[in-house]
Amino acid sequence: MLDLAARTWTPKTAAEVAEIVAGAGGAGRALEIVGGGTKRGIGGGPAADGVLSLASLSKVIDYAPEELVLTAQPGVTLAALEKLVAAQAQMLPFEPPHLAKLLGAKGRPTLGGALAANLSGPRRIRAGAARDHFLGLEAVTGRGELIKAGGKVVKNVTGYDLSKLMAGSWGTLAVLTEVTIKVLPAARTETTLLLFGLADARANAAMVAAMNAPVEVSGAAHLPQAAAARAPLKGQMAVTALRLEGFAASVAARADHLAAALKGFGRAERLDAGHSRQFWAQVREVEAFHKDPRPLWRISVPPAMGASVGEAVAGEALYDWGGGLVWLLTDAEPQGVRAAVKALGGHATVYRGDAPAFEPLEGPLAALTARVKAAFDPKGVLNPGRMGGA
Repeated sequence: MLDLAARTWTPKTAAEVAEIVAGAGGAGRALEIVGGGTKRGIGGGPAADGVLSLASLSKVIDYAPEELVLTAQPGVTLAALEKLVAAQAQMLPFEPPHLAKLLGAKGRPTLGGALAANLSGPRRIRAGAARDHFLGLEAVTGRGELIKAGGKVVKNVTGYDLSKLMAGSWGTLAVLTEVTIKVLPAARTETTLLLFGLADARANAAMVAAMNAPVEVSGAAHLPQAAAARAPLKGQMAVTALRLEGFAASVAARADHLAAALKGFGRAERLDAGHSRQFWAQVREVEAFHKDPRPLWRISVPPAMGASVGEAVAGEALYDWGGGLVWLLTDAEPQGVRAAVKALGGHATVYRGDAPAFEPLEGPLAALTARVKAAFDPKGVLNPGRMGGA
């Protein structure tokens, strides 16, 4: 039975999760779903009566390195998983950002949180998003029903692909209790080509050209002069970075090819493997913007439109995903930011600031979203208000 006097529940099994959710629904209570708690500040915050913590669901259930598949509970920390797969010369291919310092959070980011938010790092342009590596799940719906979907192979989908539906739903549809993801062999080495002093539009063109070249770029980012001058890079001019990963001989040959292809953008310098890893960790965690108090937006647009965001909205930008992901510090009015981004074919989310985090949905998409929510959580038990109008 649900203890209505409690404010926080920490179940240890999926059955306990189902009991708590069902009890909350029956009592007309709402629950905030928390993993590591690092992203609780994104959005207005659920209008919940209590907290359902997944901290005790923190076991790795099965890891088969030879099959490139890992099954774990959602409370497993990203740091623990990264250490586990690195010991087998493997990696989490979607390179999930932790973002705890960026968001001023004290918790430890978890696998469940990364998947629920569909967070992907710089390698997304090569390996795909988090949802593309989310093979299967066990979860509890807002009805208190335990469901399973997908499996331990990539092509194992009949009907709806619930894994992809849950990725990016921010815990508003179901509580993840077990997830299966794909892992990949880690690159033997890497290098990063650096171009200096390019204006945003010129850098955007260089990144798009690099991504279209036959060299398999696995990271493409641009730090304008203001962002590059901040800690930890503390550079004197804008930096445009392009990462190549793989076997040493392949990386060297592809780097030569890419440098020749981009000679019109200036002379390219190279980072060795160690410094390259440090640089991309800084990009992934948006370290340049950690201490700035201004509202921070995470903006997704077609890569070719990246620099146009900086032109349309006054502020300070950092570009990832070849221009497809723009981190923007700005005091501009939220409606103006959203309108400018929409005109460029993208969408925007507030990661730090007082404005509603998620863009309100309209028309058929809003109606479809409402029907999906009603199917999974008709009583609004799970994370009410987390995604606002979305």
